[in-house]
Amino acid sequence: MVLSTSPAPPDPPAAPGSPAGSTASATSTGSDLADLIGVLAMRHHEEYESAAARHQLTGIQARVLALLARRPLPMRRLAERLKCEPSNITGLVDRLEARGMVRRRADPADRRVKLVVVTDEGRDAAEQVRSAADFTRAPLAGLSEEDRAALRELLRRVLG
Repeated sequence: MVLSTSPAPPDPPAAPGSPAGSTASATSTGSDLADLIGVLAMRHHEEYESAAARHQLTGIQARVLALLARRPLPMRRLAERLKCEPSNITGLVDRLEARGMVRRRADPADRRVKLVVVTDEGRDAAEQVRSAADFTRAPLAGLSEEDRAALRELLRRVLG
């Protein structure tokens, strides 16, 4: 299935006598929004994967580094955040550790738990991928500061 990357054409005007805010119109608007959000997510994912590849990382490796750049995390928490099995995280961390981008250390609060910590090299790589993934820069540059602030607030409300 191929998704169009351009927005769907606007709905035709409401039929005479039908309320402007009809359920059909609200449903159509909801579908249009869902489609546009889907296209946005797909474009972001493609750009992020491409930016990661330019830095010899897979998209998931770049996401691990981005999460760890915020703070060290237990491997189980990484798996939860990335919506994958803990056994997958072990392999990811092994490969990143072999490249000197992360290291494991005991959690000072519970020595049985292993934290994954990003190294300076891993933090630099995460920042380079983030900077290279410029998908949002060009479209957002066309919005006023007020529009960007409104969009940020709407997205925060939608995401909870």
